[in-house]
Amino acid sequence: MITCDRCKTENLDGSQYCDECGAPLRPNGRPNPVQRKPGHGGNGNHAPQPGPHPEFAGGRVSANLSFSALRTTAKPHARLVIEKGRSTGKQFMLSDAEAQIGRWDADGGIFPDVDLDTDDPEAKVSRRHARITLSNGQYFLEDLGSTNGTFINRGKRLPPGQRQALCDGDEIIVGKTFLRFHIVK
Repeated sequence: MITCDRCKTENLDGSQYCDECGAPLRPNGRPNPVQRKPGHGGNGNHAPQPGPHPEFAGGRVSANLSFSALRTTAKPHARLVIEKGRSTGKQFMLSDAEAQIGRWDADGGIFPDVDLDTDDPEAKVSRRHARITLSNGQYFLEDLGSTNGTFINRGKRLPPGQRQALCDGDEIIVGKTFLRFHIVK
């Protein structure tokens, strides 16, 4: 079994993506062990040589590794809570300066920070629906050209690409999913 680093779900050996959250998987959740070249490292005269790692090629990150897998875990500064439906009370902690809201798609390489795939049975949330950003202490919400719209406090539909200020306690509607935005103090 391969344990997902992101959500700790156990997946079948050989899986490339987590069945629960869609994050890319590494075998056993660990990088490849250090490999020694024949005749080196055993006598103390040579340092062990690291073996090839599938996510790194020539010192660069390959396209098979998502950026989120490289980030360090930062302290959450905000959270979204689902307010209606079968997932009422489910929370998404935001710890980066930018958080994508949408539905995951392993084939398309879409792995949003706020993944509403299992919480959106009617598929009203777009794959890349909206984005929350934190800039100079102010939060903003932006619709990313979604099909069914993004709304703050039941106001007018946000025009795609235009950031709207977001405050603690605001209600966010994406598709038919109702979320409450909270700043973590």
